[in-house]
Amino acid sequence: MAKRGGFPGGMPGNMNNLMKQAQRMQRQMEEQAKALEEKSYTAQSGGGAVSITMNGKKEVQELVLTPEVVDPDDIEMLQDLIVAAVNEVIRQVEEDANAMMGKMTSGMGGFPF
Repeated sequence: MAKRGGFPGGMPGNMNNLMKQAQRMQRQMEEQAKALEEKSYTAQSGGGAVSITMNGKKEVQELVLTPEVVDPDDIEMLQDLIVAAVNEVIRQVEEDANAMMGKMTSGMGGFPF
């Protein structure tokens, strides 16, 4: 018969310490997420003809085009350069977010699941 309030078969480690560790990790993750959101990322394409700046929330903050890239007879090239710059800056944000999560979850080896 299991003790009252206990877990049948027993639970490895102290549940209170486990809860404190989880709360500490949650606070750290919230702090890291906030820092990521406030960070700026910039990517360029076309040798700097198109430049995109985005924050960690993936909101475009700035789009800069050099005058020579604006050719009314070749609008497709400009579109391609903008798409390339946007995709690159999103990749940078996601890479940074994944690195942050990797750091946070690397210490989870002590959890019993």
